[in-house]
Amino acid sequence: MDHDYERIIYLAEPPLSEPVLVVALEGWIDAGVGAGTAMSTLLGECETELLATFDTEYFIDQRARRPMAHIIDGVTTELTWPEIQLRVGHDGDGADLLFLVGPEPDLHWSDFVETVTDAAARFDVRLVVGLGAFPAPTPHTRPIRVIGTAPQSSAHLLPTVGTMPGEIEVPAGVMGALELGFADVDVDVVTIWARVPHYVASMSYPLAAAALIDGLARVAGLTLDAGSLRESAEDARSRIDALIENNPEHRLMVEQLESVVDPDEEPIAEELPSAEELAAELERFLRGEDS
Repeated sequence: MDHDYERIIYLAEPPLSEPVLVVALEGWIDAGVGAGTAMSTLLGECETELLATFDTEYFIDQRARRPMAHIIDGVTTELTWPEIQLRVGHDGDGADLLFLVGPEPDLHWSDFVETVTDAAARFDVRLVVGLGAFPAPTPHTRPIRVIGTAPQSSAHLLPTVGTMPGEIEVPAGVMGALELGFADVDVDVVTIWARVPHYVASMSYPLAAAALIDGLARVAGLTLDAGSLRESAEDARSRIDALIENNPEHRLMVEQLESVVDPDEEPIAEELPSAEELAAELERFLRGEDS
């Protein structure tokens, strides 16, 4: 990276004691808006302040992520540009927290990783935790399960979070690059993923966000409150239950998923609606439209 031109601008230099860095950047997979909702909840609960901003001219494709124009009576008054921020706050017991928020970079990922790892070293970050959510064949009637990914050097953190067995290859978000970047500088890092029922993945699912916050608190030893999300989750669960109950095909689908996660149940072999069909009907129902 060209250090003659800074890719990050620091606005404050607070004294911090081995903070945890929490990362949830927009633009990659986020089923049920789990990571986005978790991060916005944390930012509200922790009352954060802006610590640094990144050079979005360098990292962001502004045709892919256009600025918002503010227009009054035909007069363009300002543009609001997409911004990657580093914010600072504290958990319920006063432990220091850093939050990396904003759009996932479109460009120069290697430089972005170096910039973020340099920032972490500047503030003596002890642990980095990414947040994410992906659609999974799991029913909404069971607790949200989280799993973790980490580089080999941080694999000791995975038993605290849980893992998915087996070997897979999937397209990566920038958090995957950050995992390997932090491994290179000997900082522990883990990404926590919420497994969201695939048929609700395209709508807000607060229970996923609550599970991510609980996982973050557990792996990082933090005091965090997800109570407000659980209240929202109860309302969402009631509405989904109502739709499922009134459609025999959808009931069969959920029962089949339950039989997979409940080992004592026999799988149900039926012709079931696709995830896309059920998701579309759920969206219509939650908007108040007739099915």
